[in-house]
Amino acid sequence: MKEVKKVPFYKKKKFWIITIIILAIFGFYYFKRSSSKKSVVTSTEVKKGIVLEVLTLSGEIMADEYAKLTFPTAGEVSWVGVKEGDEVKSGQSLTKLNTVILNAAYQQAKAVLRAAEATADNIHDQVKDHSGDETFAQKDLRTTAEAAKDRAYESYIAAEYNLRNSTISAPFNGIITYLAHPFSGVNVFPTETQVEILNPGTMYFDVSADQSEVLKLYVGQNVEIVLDTVSNERLKGKIVFIGYTPKPNEAGTIYKVKVAFDDKNMDIKKYRIGLSGDANFTTAQKDDALYVPPNYIKTDASGRYISKSRKNGKTYIETGLEGEDKTEIISDKVKEGDVVFD
Repeated sequence: MKEVKKVPFYKKKKFWIITIIILAIFGFYYFKRSSSKKSVVTSTEVKKGIVLEVLTLSGEIMADEYAKLTFPTAGEVSWVGVKEGDEVKSGQSLTKLNTVILNAAYQQAKAVLRAAEATADNIHDQVKDHSGDETFAQKDLRTTAEAAKDRAYESYIAAEYNLRNSTISAPFNGIITYLAHPFSGVNVFPTETQVEILNPGTMYFDVSADQSEVLKLYVGQNVEIVLDTVSNERLKGKIVFIGYTPKPNEAGTIYKVKVAFDDKNMDIKKYRIGLSGDANFTTAQKDDALYVPPNYIKTDASGRYISKSRKNGKTYIETGLEGEDKTEIISDKVKEGDVVFD
């Protein structure tokens, strides 16, 4: 039978003493670390300077001279004179339909109109001596001829319009931003956009403001614009128009605000129609105001206050302008240089 050795009692006691000491060291270290974290209190000084109240509204880039061009009728593209990215002048031809069928329709409409005019003239000649005693049969004959002439004239006008507009021309100076078919021989429909053209010099930032916000804005007001895709740049602009009536199809009372860019030579490769961002409007400014960062101002049941000491040193105040990183303090108990705690 194997003999089991017993561990002496003093060795067991020594083991537990060492274990307790180690646990105590770790516990003390954890307690000190937690206490030091809790005891960290940030502070700042009350400063004096400019405080801005800024209204930020979302919007997107639009343009006054931006058009989607279509043909008025279906047909086959016979010629394309531009490509995407080309700069064009007002009135310049861009693309054209085959005019063989369109010209035939125009000539046919013209011939039908001539025949209808001749028939109407003949009927008028027949009834010219019966203006005072025209019978119902004569009136029906005259009215039918006149109506046929009117229909023929409208068909002639439509055919002439389709033939005249078989070529799409640039309505203003600009850049071709889209071309549906850069080649000929394609059949197209009148509802299909063939060409998009943009004048970069007319781009602006389109903003929507509700009925409470629009009252803080005015024409000529300076604006700072930050686009979502170019957040490291600050574009400058001015309000040039504020809508007098609400936008249609909007939930609530929303007004259009148009901000023109100061830079009229916008780089279309960088700034494009539809790019979204924020427009910052300075609605109020105070040049010699006491202020602290907003996170140092607290609120309880008695009002708003700052802490001028680490332990319950509440100094109740009033606030004035509230900017993004500065809030104005109004109180005779606070002066420049005072230290406040978070």
